[in-house]
Amino acid sequence: MSIRDRVAIITGAGRGVGRATAQLFAREGALVVLFARTRTHLDEVSSGIADLGGQVLAVEGDVAREDDVHALFEQVKQAYGRVDILVNCAAVVEKRPFLEMDVATWDRVLAVNLRGTFLCCQEAFRIMAQQRQGVIINLSSLSGVKGVEKFPGMSAYNVLKSGVAGLTEILAVEGKPYNIRVSAVSPGAIDTDMLRQAAPQLKAGMTPDDMAEILLFLADDSGRMFTGSNLELFTNA
Repeated sequence: MSIRDRVAIITGAGRGVGRATAQLFAREGALVVLFARTRTHLDEVSSGIADLGGQVLAVEGDVAREDDVHALFEQVKQAYGRVDILVNCAAVVEKRPFLEMDVATWDRVLAVNLRGTFLCCQEAFRIMAQQRQGVIINLSSLSGVKGVEKFPGMSAYNVLKSGVAGLTEILAVEGKPYNIRVSAVSPGAIDTDMLRQAAPQLKAGMTPDDMAEILLFLADDSGRMFTGSNLELFTNA
């Protein structure tokens, strides 16, 4: 019923929710793989985990780059021979009125958040299908949920988070024959740098550590009934 000795890849592990999730999973005994673009962030997180006796592998790369993602999973296969858990936390945000939105900004935001999630899910799927088991958790957002308040300047972010939720739903269907369960979490305001950049007027209702506990529940056997689910968390204080 635990994640002890399971190989868990966490993208965006250098800060925010990804960092908190990596630290919690390591404390619970998982073999944690950190993936992020900034080496200094990776070194900080991996050093902290190692100091506590945890086992960690840190890989620098960009989720939006197919070669980087492929290299990540190849390195994990060489090190551990399997992938049990993937948590897609990597994300960026650009706040820009739609009338001022340029194609380069639109493409960059979707590349990291949606293309990156797709690339990591596809690599994980290939390994997990051979194993006949695995868990994938994608970070979506209330920004992508119909009927929830939206904020000006967030068109690209809203679109991509809807896409992440849709990808999660179909992957749960296609993963079922291979015993791969896929779920998403759509939180509201979490106390991160991204929130302060995107919507500084919001008061966060949860911390990255709070979010990490929910991801832990979904990753271990306690969350086995949540495949195909998009867990909406109305966390604004």
